[in-house]
Amino acid sequence: MAQCAQSVQEFVQDSFVPTVAVLCSADAERVTRRNNLSFPELLRPFCRLTSEGHLRDPNNLVVVVKGLRISVTGVNTQPLQPGEVRKLLSQAVSGCQPPEGLPANVVTAGDYDLNISDRSVKASVPWYSDWKDTFTQLSSSKFYTATTPWFEAYRENFLQSMPASDHEFLNHYLACMLVVSSREAAPTEQFQRLSQEQHRVQHSGEYTHPKWFIPNTLKYYVLLHDISDGDEQRADSVYEDMKQRYGTQCCYLLKINSRAAAAGPAEQMPDPWSQYLQKSRAQSPVSPEASDALSESHPLELDQTSNLGYPGNPSVAVNSIDTSRKQGGLPASSTPVAHGACLTLNDHDRIRQFIQEFTFRGLLPHIEKNIRQLNDQLVSRKGLSRSLFSATKKWFGGGKVPEKSIAELKNTAGLLYPPEAPELQIRKMADLCFLVQHYELAYSCYHTAKKDFLSDQAMLYAAGALEMAAMSAFLQSGAPRPYPAHYMETAIQTYRDVCKNMVLAERCALFSAEVLKSQVKYSEAAALLIKMTSEDSDLRSALLLEQAAHCFINMRSPMVRKFAFHMILSGHRFSKAGQKRHALRCYCQAMQVYKGKGWTLAEDHINFTIGRQSFTLRQPENAIAAFRHILINDSKQVATQQSAFLREYLYVYKSVSQSSSDVTLPQLPLPCLHSAQTRVFFGHERRLAEGEKQAATHVWLDQEYDGEQAQLWAELEEQVVGVANKGSVPIGFQPTQYCLSCHTDNLRYPLAVVEEPIIVEVVFRNPLKVPLALAELSLLWKFTPKDFSRPPGGVPGEALSNEKEAAVTALNDIISTEVIPEFTIGPEETKVARLQLLPHKTGELQVLSVLYSLGTVEEDNGTSEGSRTPSRPTFVRGRQDLEIQGPRLNTTKEEKTSVRHGPDHRLDPVITPPMPLLEVFFINFPTGLLCGEIRKAWVEFVNVSAVPLTGLRVASTHPEFFTFGCAASDLTPVTPTASEHCSAYKTMATPPSVAATMLVSPAMFGVSGDDRPTVAEIPLVGGGLGPGEALQIPLWLRGPDREGVHEINFLFYYESVEKNANHRVLRHKAFICASRSLSVRATACHSNTLPRRGGAEEEGGSSMLVFVDVENINTSEAGVREFHIVQVSSSSRQWRLHTCINPTGDRDSRLASRERGKLCFRATRCRTQEGETHARKYTFADLNLGNEQIVSSTTPCADFFFRRANHTRRQSLTPAGGADDGVTGVVQKCSEVELNIIVLWKAYVVEDNKQLILEGQLHVALQTVGKEACSVPQKEEAQEMVLLKFKPDQPPPVSRPTLEQLSRLIKTCLHYPESYDHPFPQKSLCMVPVTLTLSNCSLAQVDVIIDLRHKTTSPESLEVHGTFTWLGQTQYKLQLRPHEVQRLVLKACFFQAGVYNLGTPRVFAKMAQAGTMCETSQQSSMPALIVINSV
Repeated sequence: MAQCAQSVQEFVQDSFVPTVAVLCSADAERVTRRNNLSFPELLRPFCRLTSEGHLRDPNNLVVVVKGLRISVTGVNTQPLQPGEVRKLLSQAVSGCQPPEGLPANVVTAGDYDLNISDRSVKASVPWYSDWKDTFTQLSSSKFYTATTPWFEAYRENFLQSMPASDHEFLNHYLACMLVVSSREAAPTEQFQRLSQEQHRVQHSGEYTHPKWFIPNTLKYYVLLHDISDGDEQRADSVYEDMKQRYGTQCCYLLKINSRAAAAGPAEQMPDPWSQYLQKSRAQSPVSPEASDALSESHPLELDQTSNLGYPGNPSVAVNSIDTSRKQGGLPASSTPVAHGACLTLNDHDRIRQFIQEFTFRGLLPHIEKNIRQLNDQLVSRKGLSRSLFSATKKWFGGGKVPEKSIAELKNTAGLLYPPEAPELQIRKMADLCFLVQHYELAYSCYHTAKKDFLSDQAMLYAAGALEMAAMSAFLQSGAPRPYPAHYMETAIQTYRDVCKNMVLAERCALFSAEVLKSQVKYSEAAALLIKMTSEDSDLRSALLLEQAAHCFINMRSPMVRKFAFHMILSGHRFSKAGQKRHALRCYCQAMQVYKGKGWTLAEDHINFTIGRQSFTLRQPENAIAAFRHILINDSKQVATQQSAFLREYLYVYKSVSQSSSDVTLPQLPLPCLHSAQTRVFFGHERRLAEGEKQAATHVWLDQEYDGEQAQLWAELEEQVVGVANKGSVPIGFQPTQYCLSCHTDNLRYPLAVVEEPIIVEVVFRNPLKVPLALAELSLLWKFTPKDFSRPPGGVPGEALSNEKEAAVTALNDIISTEVIPEFTIGPEETKVARLQLLPHKTGELQVLSVLYSLGTVEEDNGTSEGSRTPSRPTFVRGRQDLEIQGPRLNTTKEEKTSVRHGPDHRLDPVITPPMPLLEVFFINFPTGLLCGEIRKAWVEFVNVSAVPLTGLRVASTHPEFFTFGCAASDLTPVTPTASEHCSAYKTMATPPSVAATMLVSPAMFGVSGDDRPTVAEIPLVGGGLGPGEALQIPLWLRGPDREGVHEINFLFYYESVEKNANHRVLRHKAFICASRSLSVRATACHSNTLPRRGGAEEEGGSSMLVFVDVENINTSEAGVREFHIVQVSSSSRQWRLHTCINPTGDRDSRLASRERGKLCFRATRCRTQEGETHARKYTFADLNLGNEQIVSSTTPCADFFFRRANHTRRQSLTPAGGADDGVTGVVQKCSEVELNIIVLWKAYVVEDNKQLILEGQLHVALQTVGKEACSVPQKEEAQEMVLLKFKPDQPPPVSRPTLEQLSRLIKTCLHYPESYDHPFPQKSLCMVPVTLTLSNCSLAQVDVIIDLRHKTTSPESLEVHGTFTWLGQTQYKLQLRPHEVQRLVLKACFFQAGVYNLGTPRVFAKMAQAGTMCETSQQSSMPALIVINSV
């Protein structure tokens, strides 16, 4: 229970006080009316005694009476009717509301911190009996709660409004004050008349009310004297006469009204009567309609449909106190009535003294006398011992009367005892003792009466005796016996079930609950309070449920969820009782427990009820907040319930917006706006493909963000910007961003262009299971005009905004705002909306919010299938702000140790002056190619802006994929139509012959050095492209060498002709599916044939054999029938193909699927003058295998050669170092070839019953003699993981040539006759001349040693060849200059005819500069066989 302002002892004592009647004359009433008070009202603030009283019990023991209070009322006061009591209690609760605006109290209960608004915080430490002492413990105690003054007001009014009953005498009149004015002509006679009137009322039997305690009622005579308007001497004389007549104990002279007139503002007197009179005068009529029109069938059951008349039903009553005020039932608080205006502080003291005299000299002696009389009567009648009090032990010592259960007792609640019955006399004596705080004697009497009543089965009397016996036991000082809680339980059950008297049962429950609470028995108190709830009184049930909830929260282990649940039940009953404010308060307090704990259904119910109650109480902001909370969370309600929630919210919101004068549109809760996912696009919407014309893909909102792709585009843009700026990238360079999102860098203000749209994509999510309808969806912006043509530092223009509805059309000449008329979001759907702004002037723009009207989707809800009428949806206008949080800063130490976020300017673009705008279209652009296939397409550039553009360039991730060609060599058709069936190559009719050569500089094809070009400049007529102009140029494409799907990125760069203007880029992404075509493998080997004398100049010196192996690896997927090898070309700065060695019949090779062919070519070095004069030029040699020559040195063949993917910069093979390193470089150059083979082919494809001819070229780069090269890129094998070892760094190994490389320094050849005839019979020795030719293959001097002493010793050779010997010098030492050829004439001597191998000489060589390096044996040539014939 909530803490009360009184302790339990004080509460019980103030609930049962001696009652005194007042009977005033008319003149006396006029005297008191001068103070706007009646005589009982005049005495009421002074009815509590400030000093102790004393009396003696029948055993002559002194009883001390502390803090006694008496109740003084008019004798004519009639008990209230049940209906009036209900109105009184309802007004008492309604008039006592928690104050608004005061800080809320925080009640800590377990893991919950509950905010409970109340007037003050009271301590509720259970182990302290007196509540006043606990205030000092507040700082150190955690058990505290807030008071509920409305419950105390209800309880006080309830107890005061209880009618007097015949079964108890606690509120019967003990005495009667007869009040006469001193201005009466005959005061004594007036006293006599009042006394007779009192006697008639008590004893005539005509009046059932009031009820009197004993027949001999104490009459106290009061002479009221008006000091300001009366004769004081006369008053004293009359008083003296009264003392002679009535005795000094029963009369009193009260002097009041010391002030003649009302006090002025400076002499304002205290008004102690206000707090009492407000309670008594609050009994005004209440509207009978003060019932809950919004009540539900169950406290936690939500309405399936909206209640009739809601929202906006005028018949629904608001809080009863508000209604009564409107009807005039309550006095206006703005004009308070002053009380006691003629009284001074001395008068207050006189009144206080009068009450004390009356009590101590009149009332208490009277009670003491009656207690003795009753005790004597009972003793004489029962024949017991002299004192009832002394006989208590004897009564209780005997056998006890067995108590029967309530179910066994017959219903004798209507049994009445005569006034003289001994049982009633015992009860009277018990009540008198209870009123004067003699609780021990009272308990004895109640206990005795209880047994008598139970014996007579007078259940009403028995219940009353049980109730007061329990209270007497509790109030006894020193607690001689425990509190008999079972007495109270029996009494409550008897009142409720047997006597059917809920009023007495409620009173008993209130007392028992307070006692249990003071004994820290909160669980028992809560159970008792909950048991007292019923359907007959919603107000009582609401208050008791609320107190039970407070019991749960005040336990040592707080039961927070039970607290919340019973607060909801209490709020429901408050609502049914018409107490809307209290109902709202209960639901709000329960909400603190359920909020955020996963109790979504309960949370929805509470919020829904809070919203309705707040709307009824004219608190629209609270109602909107409650409904908003229902809608923004992920509700688990069914669709119909969510639809009801939404309709309620829309109605409340619309009602508030219509009554509000605020111009600013409020925030709407639905749909959920994901501001962080907002994307902004600058530019026009991309065009779709038109036939064979395909627009560049560029950037669009449909594309998902890819971080790797963004980095790739940024690198491409940086490359092209570097080329455009002559190799240097500007310091402040930032890549262009057309689409801004949460993934992009938004720290800078983006740039938008005048007359180019800005498209903002916002993401909405509908959390409900019902569709949402949005109307008139647009963007709210603020724009500051600014002229960028003027020098910086100027004053910007006035900021403009389209927040007002009228400003939308008025500002269209500055910024055109797109409005989407209808936008529907399905149940639980996430949907994007793209809203467009078109700026017409330069300045600074800020996109602030999204404006829209929220409503429900129309539904058909007719009564029959034939008569269905669509319901008219309700729309409300509002906004949602686009609040985007920037990235977290993590650079400085301060930023790392705190949470700071940078700006996000994606919605704050700067509108710049007009800039050129390029559109690119691709014509006949393929989607699939064979590997190495050459296809010709066209590109169209269109300037769609009003500003000319220049500096058009293109960069790509795959520069080997395309070329725009060389203008000097372009002899192909200049339009797409003319080139439809033409070859992509430049061809010439030439029969097969020796290779045709051509010297080409890489610079002609945009290649500088050996680097392949990554940025190509597109030539424009006149250096620019004017507004509206278009340009078409050819584009050659070559299929990638590796099969599969390839992503090709193009970045077109262009500038404005204006100085200091920003560049712009256009992106295009193409996907090419490459299919297999041919696989070319090539190998080079040194030719054993040495040049003849005089032929070195013609054939360029040394030669080489090149073997080209071609395989058709196409699987006929693209309908390819066969491939024709039409030409083999070479390109190199050192070598060139010379002739084709294949037989003539093998020319124009045809390869079907999976077939292979091999071609052999002889290659010679380029002429010496060519190599010297044109060191950077390439020699192209074409060997056509048919009758048509393709000029490989022109576009597009040469372009793709220079752009080939495997074209890497040639590394210097002579590293810096010592002599050994130089030797290594020279030796390695002997094995290097640097010959590029270009295989040109044609393929025949059947497509749509038509035969098409495809062309293509494949590249093979020969680098080393004897090492095979392939046109198809080989997959790199994954390296095995090696265990990491930490060792000191070893010095790099010395580079030394290999033995294989050293064995190829010298090429040898023997010249001799194949057959030689000799007459051995005539001449036994045959001598044959043999010429040994030595050729230096290196670029350095070589020392050579020829040893002729070597002989073949292997048995196999001896079996085949005979033995011979060399005559003459058998060892030679020579030195050959680079590429020098020397010949030695040798003589071979044979002894008999036969076949001999002359290849026995051994040749050793070493570099002349090698120093101590040993000679290396050179590779021998093929076996040189000679036949010696005998003739």
